[in-house]
Amino acid sequence: MLRQKLREKIMEKFKLSDNFIAKFKRKKPPFGFNGLGELVYMRTYSRIKENGKNERWWETVQRVVEGTYSMQKQHIDSHQLGWNPWQAQKSAQDMYERIFTMKFLPPGRGLWAMGTPITEKKGLYAALNNCAFVSTKTLKEDYAKPFCFLMDASMLGVGVGFDTKGAGEIVVKGINKTRNKQTFEIPDTREGWVESLRVLLESYFHGTAEVIFNYDKIRPVGQPIQGFGGVSSGHEPLKEVHEEIQKVLEKNSGEPISITTIVDIMNLIGKCVVAGNVRRTAEIVFGDPNSEEYLDLKNYKINKHRETYGWTSNNSVFAELGMDYTEASKRIVDNGEPGFAWLENMRKYSRMKNGGDDKDHRVMGGNPCLEQSLESYELCCLVETFPDNHESFEDYARTLKYAYLYAKTVTLGRTHWSDTNRVMLRNRRIGCSVSGVAQFITNRGLDELKDWLNNGFDVIQEWDDVYSDWFAVPNSIKTTSVKPSGTVSLLAGATPGLHYPESRFYIRRMRLSNQSELLAPLKKAGYKLEPAFGSEDTTMVVEVPVDVGEGIRTAAELSIWEQFSLAAFLQRHWADNQVSCTVTFNPETEADQIAPCLNYYQYHLKGISLLPRHDYGAYKQMPYEAIDEKTYKKEVNKLGKLSFGVIKNEEADVDKFCNNDSCEVIPMTGDNDDQEYAN
Repeated sequence: MLRQKLREKIMEKFKLSDNFIAKFKRKKPPFGFNGLGELVYMRTYSRIKENGKNERWWETVQRVVEGTYSMQKQHIDSHQLGWNPWQAQKSAQDMYERIFTMKFLPPGRGLWAMGTPITEKKGLYAALNNCAFVSTKTLKEDYAKPFCFLMDASMLGVGVGFDTKGAGEIVVKGINKTRNKQTFEIPDTREGWVESLRVLLESYFHGTAEVIFNYDKIRPVGQPIQGFGGVSSGHEPLKEVHEEIQKVLEKNSGEPISITTIVDIMNLIGKCVVAGNVRRTAEIVFGDPNSEEYLDLKNYKINKHRETYGWTSNNSVFAELGMDYTEASKRIVDNGEPGFAWLENMRKYSRMKNGGDDKDHRVMGGNPCLEQSLESYELCCLVETFPDNHESFEDYARTLKYAYLYAKTVTLGRTHWSDTNRVMLRNRRIGCSVSGVAQFITNRGLDELKDWLNNGFDVIQEWDDVYSDWFAVPNSIKTTSVKPSGTVSLLAGATPGLHYPESRFYIRRMRLSNQSELLAPLKKAGYKLEPAFGSEDTTMVVEVPVDVGEGIRTAAELSIWEQFSLAAFLQRHWADNQVSCTVTFNPETEADQIAPCLNYYQYHLKGISLLPRHDYGAYKQMPYEAIDEKTYKKEVNKLGKLSFGVIKNEEADVDKFCNNDSCEVIPMTGDNDDQEYAN
């Protein structure tokens, strides 16, 4: 009886005071950019409630905060550490206010999944984390494990980095055609899809019988998927990945596994996950800068077979300090790859200003946007703060307490991977990020930013001491980073991470289903709507005029040297993990500066990527179109009050990876949804 009561106490959920919540029900949230922030929220994060209506912002924040403090309560109660309901209520109310007013925001992952059945009933706390890394170096120990981990994590929406260090570690034996074929009936679950991959890989790696897959149990196309939302893609994406991986392994049979084979399998998994109802996937692969085989992976003249799936990963190298960057720089001018990760710096340093501490000596790589150092099988949780949304540092310091606390709380959740739990229990790694850096520098200057960053970093360390002691867990090995951001920064009306905008004034275009209930209020408020070019029967495009802020410089006004310098500045004064930065450059005038920049800043950074800036020209329904101030004012004057108050049954079109953000927004020609691609 006593044990039952204790269990009931542990499982009892935290609830915010009804009187407190009532104050926010009619309060207008400070969404940014002339309705763009609210539109992004409604399209991407507003979940459907049991009554069929969509969440309002106050309800989403309530769900997230109550989910966060329920995780804390469960941890405290299960370890009998002494839960204080009064203190928790006061703390939760403070967190609620700071999220509601967008002084900080949980990652898109948190806005979508925290406090839902995904975590509350299924216990899939891995879904709250943004990204992961897995090394293939241990292929000898478990041939299929790194590949299965990437697929499993990707299907939960986690972006995954991997390396090619497993090349040559095992022989691809090929299937044994003398043995009777084996049938595997695939369960209609995430676990079933992953297990089918394991069975296929092991048949080739161990040289066992050929496997015949039965797809009959997988639900048909169009049926709803509970929990994560969306509808089933049917069995075709899975069948295709099985067939394509078989082709890859057949080609490599009888030989040690190659760099190309490793990356092919991982990329094909990513393609499958995208088609299998995770709208985008995110992968990064790290390879040897001296390997021609690796560097040519995206040379589709040499690797024609990779043309249909090579896009699924950013390709970077583990750069060696002191290496010659000449040849790599030439490749960057063509397509922006490879990116660079200085593993020695990742292992040796926290903030670069503090000198070497070697606390992260076990690091093996990083996440797809490279703002986090990670061990193999490690996950990370990010959170985003907006310094420019604060009047004083004292106010910002208070925000940092709750931003940190949200991320630290996520580390209390177990995953279903033992290797991941082992490293996460030890490291408790988080990444408190800053966005709106360009706006802050414009409004308050670089010196003030330096003071806020240095003092803010100290604040986070102080709270890590307090809360690590309270939770009775280790201090976090690293606590700060700068992520690239994307949709989350749009909610708050902030520029993403450290990046400057392409233009102060622009038209932002977004795609919506022509059945979306969001269309009617947009039309009523005067927003321009038109059928999507190439998808006229199914999709509409809405145009939103945006003003990033007075006096702000554009990306084209920053030289390649200034961009490197800003990344190094944040790596020195803020990020003990890393700074995600994509340096854009003019290929006509700055190509010869790439190698000198890399030569100098290799001692000041842990990672960097570069992208040639091209004039793609005007094409129909560009996602970002620069406009002048006169045009902006004209478009704004057409707009009336926007209200989504009557929306119901609008299925959120959540981008399920890496904080729902791309590593950099790149305007590409074509008509893919929103045209937001990781570089």
